[in-house]
Formats: sequence, C-alpha cells, structure tokens
Amino acid sequence: MSEAVAGGESAGELLLRAAAMIPAERYAIAALFVVSVFVYRFLELHVIGDLLRGFRGGRVELTFHPASEIYHGVVSKCRSLHGRYLATPWLASPHLQTLFLGISGRPPSFTYKRQLYTVHDGGTVALDWLPASDLEGADGFISKDASTPLAVVVPGLTSDSSAAYVKHLVYSMASKGWNVVVSNHRGLGGVSITSDCFYNGGWTEDIREVINYLHHKYPKTPLFCVGTSIGANILVKYLGEEDETTPVAGAVSICSPWDLLIGDRFISRKLVQRLYDKALAIGLKGYAML
Repeated sequence: MSEAVAGGESAGELLLRAAAMIPAERYAIAALFVVSVFVYRFLELHVIGDLLRGFRGGRVELTFHPASEIYHGVVSKCRSLHGRYLATPWLASPHLQTLFLGISGRPPSFTYKRQLYTVHDGGTVALDWLPASDLEGADGFISKDASTPLAVVVPGLTSDSSAAYVKHLVYSMASKGWNVVVSNHRGLGGVSITSDCFYNGGWTEDIREVINYLHHKYPKTPLFCVGTSIGANILVKYLGEEDETTPVAGAVSICSPWDLLIGDRFISRKLVQRLYDKALAIGLKGYAML
C-alpha cells in the first residue's frame, strides 16, 4: 500500500478500486438485506420469532383477580383465552393487520335503520339499527317487549357506522341472533353538529344518555355494549363512573387506549406511528370543518 500511495494514489482511490472489484450482485444482496431489516423493524414483524418457536404461538396472558366473579363466570368459559395465539404468518405485524381489513374485499352489504336521538344539551346522536330479524315494533326498530339481547356499538375516534370494521362487527352479531345499534359520535355519520359541545375521549354523557334511553325504552331487553379504540376508552370510563348502577349486563373493550397521555406520546414515537397520527388528523379535519 505504501508503494501505491507513493505512486500517487490516495487511500480513498485505493478503496474505490477495491470496491470496484466486488461483484455487483454482492452489493445487491447487501442492499436487499438492509432494506429487509428496515422493513421488518418498521412494520414490527415477528414472523422470525414465530418461526423460531415452531409456529406454536404464545400463551394468552390474562390479568385478573382470582376471586373475580366475572372471571369465573365468563373468562373461564372462553377456551380461546386459555390456549395459544399465533398470528397469520403473512400478517405477523400489527400494522399489516390494521391495513388488511381496509383492502380485503368489501364489507357486508346491508342498510341500517336510522334514528336521530337528541341529548339533553341539544346535541344529536345518530343511532343506526340492524335488528336480528324483520320483527318491527311500534317504533320501527325492535319490539318494545323484545327479550333478544341488544348490543350497543361505540366506534373509534373518526369512525362511524359505515366503517368497514364496524359493519363486519355489526353484521356478525346480528347474524348470530342479536339486535345491534351503533351509537355514532355526535357530528359523525353524516349528522350535523347541533350544539356547542363536541365529543372527546373523556365525554361519557352521550353513551350514558343513550344507554339509559334504551334501557327505559326496552326494559325487558338485556343490554350489552362493545367499544372499539377511543369508543372503548369512553365505554370503560362510563362503566367505572356508573359502577353497579349501570343497566349494562356485559361489555367488551377492544383495543382501548387506556392512558390517553401515554398513547399520545406513543403515537409520535416512531415514523410508522406518526403515519397513524397524520391519518387520524386528516379524519378529524372533516369534523372540524363542521
């Protein structure tokens, strides 16, 4: 090297000459490896971990009080909660799973029966009904004496009854014999804002009024509630506030952002989370324009 340098070639030129001697396909393989590692980490894939575990999946982790009547009465009878969970290998990423429903075919085709309900401050909430059968009562929705369970669905931050995941959820429950109603957030579902109060993650008055209304309207109907995302947060907060006085017989919280402050910090943590932040902001812009 000293002779080459002495002959007028710098160290940089020598490195370039050495690099030129490496076959192009080696660079392509290295680039492909770097890109694969980036994509794997960016999408938070875990298919390699699943492969190393022999695609056996991991045990479902439950947090519960051993003396809880709810656990012994409900969770102990759900076999899927006592087995192992393995994500579909080609969807072994939370981001791919989120994207999948939006591009995997059309949601079920049906028409809701809409009821506009006015809450105490003048706000308007759209209640979209999907009865389990064609049985109609005097109000055109369900019979006043219906004993069939009624599930109230509370959507996510910018979602309403037309969202694909909501329609899948509603149709699945209705096809199993349940009456279902989606309680859209005020200002969503194509309904104008009729008061000076908007909905938010801490606002439980709308769901409280809707549930109380449904309970008094259909006193013989067992009431259940399902919340997703921010709707799950609102639902859990409502249940905590009402305690045992709530007429809700059972509830399900799906993907609840339990701590909104931590959730806000998390959604700005990485590039992929910032994409969700932008998507939610775009959804809220239309709401703000109202």
